[in-house]
Amino acid sequence: MEGIGSGEPKAGQSAVSSRIHGDLTQIGNVTGDVVINNHPPASVAEQIVEGDIPQQPRAFQERADLLARLHERVRGRGAAVIDAVTGTPGVGKSLLAASYAWACQQAGWPVIAWIAAESEEQIITGLAGLTRRLGLFAADDEAYAAAAKARDWLAATRQAALVVFDNAADVEQVRRWCPATGSARILITTRNRAFHALYEGVDVGVFTPGQATTFLHHRTGHTGPGAEEVAAELGWLPLAVGQAGAYIARRRLTYPAYLALLRGFPLAEYLPQSVGGYPHGGAQAILLSITQAEQSIPGARDMLELLAVLAEAGVPRAVLYGSTNPDDLDQAAVAEVDRVLADLADTSLVSFSEDGTTVLMHRLTSRVLRERAHHTTAADDGDGSEGGRGGQSRLTQALDNAIDLLHRFNTHIPGGAATWAARAAVEMLLEQTAALYALTATLGELPERLLFLRARCADYLEDLADLARAIPLYEQTLADQQRVLGGDHPDTLTSRNNLAYTYQEAGDLGRAIPLFEQTLADRVRGLGGDHPDTLTSRNNLARAYQEAGDLGRAIPLFEQNLADSERVMGGDHPTTLSSRNNLASAYQAARDLGRALPLHEQNLADRVRVLGGDHPDTLQSRNNLAYAYHDAGDLGRALPLFEQNLADSERVLGGDHPHTLTSRHNLAHAHQVAGDLGRAIPLFEQTLADRVRVLGVDHPDTLTYRNNLARAYQEAGDLGRALPLYEQTVADCERVLGAEHPTTRAVRGNVLAARQQANAEPASD
Repeated sequence: MEGIGSGEPKAGQSAVSSRIHGDLTQIGNVTGDVVINNHPPASVAEQIVEGDIPQQPRAFQERADLLARLHERVRGRGAAVIDAVTGTPGVGKSLLAASYAWACQQAGWPVIAWIAAESEEQIITGLAGLTRRLGLFAADDEAYAAAAKARDWLAATRQAALVVFDNAADVEQVRRWCPATGSARILITTRNRAFHALYEGVDVGVFTPGQATTFLHHRTGHTGPGAEEVAAELGWLPLAVGQAGAYIARRRLTYPAYLALLRGFPLAEYLPQSVGGYPHGGAQAILLSITQAEQSIPGARDMLELLAVLAEAGVPRAVLYGSTNPDDLDQAAVAEVDRVLADLADTSLVSFSEDGTTVLMHRLTSRVLRERAHHTTAADDGDGSEGGRGGQSRLTQALDNAIDLLHRFNTHIPGGAATWAARAAVEMLLEQTAALYALTATLGELPERLLFLRARCADYLEDLADLARAIPLYEQTLADQQRVLGGDHPDTLTSRNNLAYTYQEAGDLGRAIPLFEQTLADRVRGLGGDHPDTLTSRNNLARAYQEAGDLGRAIPLFEQNLADSERVMGGDHPTTLSSRNNLASAYQAARDLGRALPLHEQNLADRVRVLGGDHPDTLQSRNNLAYAYHDAGDLGRALPLFEQNLADSERVLGGDHPHTLTSRHNLAHAHQVAGDLGRAIPLFEQTLADRVRVLGVDHPDTLTYRNNLARAYQEAGDLGRALPLYEQTVADCERVLGAEHPTTRAVRGNVLAARQQANAEPASD
């Protein structure tokens, strides 16, 4: 079977082509009683604490009654006990869950995970992070598959484990990712009382008068009269009481003095419209703290408003610094960010995760800041605030600042194969960009620069072979760009090209080819036939035709593209080298080895000279020349090239890179053709297992690899392994590709031949 090429996914990159053959001690007993599974996964060697668990705040009120009730519900109930911790905003749902997590840490539980759960994307990202910590993450795992590994581990473990789904919104999304069995205990914090229909609930209310006054006494160091009056004015709301305590301590006020300030605060001047769904006293206390912080802390206003528009689940310090790589950072700028954050933490307007790497802001605080910013312009401030831009609203200014920040962060994320080493940075960019997109969409604004960031996020996901997330992100971004920028904008055309490429990578040529055709026509019309982007589009369309088996349309396009590339760019330009490679591969697919072999030989020599022997494109050329020799029956020259290419690919790209997998598969096939099944079969088995992990069981390449392993078993006379594998493959081909797809027909023929062979062989004694 013929395989596919792997041309450039991004407009303007060079094309390459490969072939593949065919403090809480009173609940220290938190471990409780659990149900133990018969087949547990491997034990965790040391305690794993994953996610942004909030730090314990100053003067923290333990709320022992709620904690004891929560503990009573989760212990001794067996399989995956789940509780929904609900309550109105600012009552302390997340801190109650954090209290339980702190206790689990203190009790020595092996696994504690804190997962933001406002969207399914956040859930998947959080579980994938747990998979990494568990040591189960494979280099090519896409996020969904990695998250499923963590869920399955939790469902099977006999060890004490806690997972908190924080700020969950959708019942079904959370249920899909909860382990159905096992000893793991799971807490859900949510405002959605629909969770109580499925899971036992622990309602969280406001402070009791005793809790509120105790908190204020501890936080301020003052036990004079008036604490209860302050708390009552704030409706006993824990968040508002916390703001009051921080303000009183910072300003060294008496309780009556604070109460007078609170009652005299002109809330309507800051929030012309009410903050729907949130308590009036809470908003008043928050704004009083905000105004005091902005008057006393340089840089506070811009930082607060920046944090308010970024992800409510938290903002990694690395994003605020501009990079995850310390070598990229301006240390003076880092120190300034840390100074502002430390001062804001003293006001209780922000806090940090336990490890200090993520900045947290309560959602009510974020909402109040956004509402105020929406109704305030820089010109209205009259306070000399930083970065004012005329009559622009401060919310728009904050969004612009956030987009600027993410663009700086994006410049330090590499593309292509190097993206694999920057997965953490990619996930940070994805989450923060998604938060900005959701907010700007509600405002009716989608800035071009934000759409660019969305497209880059999709590019990174494609680079990571995470097609399940890349495709819907490309689709949404393309629709947004067509609406905002127009169909002929260069960014729109690039996104259409890249979406088509990703469809092709997913094996969906029915959607890929029309998009490639449309993009080529639009680029010829708008840019002319000689523009590099037009050449890229023509190459990509030709490759798609070739993959669909339509060489009659593919070869003339490849020939035209090579001639145009040599004329416009010169013979040594990477695009020209790619065009020559792809034309040679098309000739080879048409069995015209007389024209294919000289082009492959010329291209390998030119790439070694121009790019060097270890460049990925050079590796591809060596692979393709080896396969041309193979097709010509010259295994004496093919096998050494395949062996050299596999060794170089493993050294340069790593063992899990798709090109390395292709090289291993091709070497296996060459050994098979040479009659050396003892070396071929282990290589086929290893490559199929890796390919399933990378692309999933239904990808067309996986189906091809499975068919080829079955054929190797058959040639070795092992029909007991060959037939079930063939039958599984043909069933999957019919389901995925259709009954009349050429691959399906070919595998069906292999099944019939193997059955006939089995029937013809005498039964063994």
